[in-house]
Amino acid sequence: MPRTLFLTLLLFASAAAGAATLTVDVRDARGAAVPDAVVYAVPEGRDVPPTKKTAVMDQKNRTFVPHVLPIQTGTAVRFPNSDDIRHQVYSFSSAKAFQIPLYKGTPANPVVFDRAGVVTLGCSIHDRMSAYIVIVDTPHFATTTKKGRAQIPSVGAGKYSLRVWYPEMSSEPAPVPLTLGASDNKELVVVVRK
Repeated sequence: MPRTLFLTLLLFASAAAGAATLTVDVRDARGAAVPDAVVYAVPEGRDVPPTKKTAVMDQKNRTFVPHVLPIQTGTAVRFPNSDDIRHQVYSFSSAKAFQIPLYKGTPANPVVFDRAGVVTLGCSIHDRMSAYIVIVDTPHFATTTKKGRAQIPSVGAGKYSLRVWYPEMSSEPAPVPLTLGASDNKELVVVVRK
């Protein structure tokens, strides 16, 4: 193996080994799993620049897919319509108010979400359609499964504030202070009130 390739592989392995993994179980007061909760770790004392990534919020069978979409601040979201009927997507949320006129297919321009917060989506044609986009100021986030579990890989060493958002919450749970080492595999249980 050429020496430069070996050094590159060694550096890549070291970088991967130097990142922590955070596994979080979100439960309600009775111990039941809380699905579709967004779990995110905000670095303390460090600003995180916005991203330039793209995400997708589709519409299938008159339903937004996924129901909850977490993204980092600065993400552009495309809203394809995979149904054979027209939709008109909108939000009046303070984090991002917008409206995409009645359409089929995929609108030419994505919507950029440049401020942290929660955006509630609707369709002015189909009242039952609703979904959430949760914009966070960190690249370290995940959504819980039906079993209430989320895993956030590749978290750098340091101090974080672990936060949770979920659709039925009446008030945001208190953040959990967290310190991660370079290769920690930390598991936490967060109990929330519904």
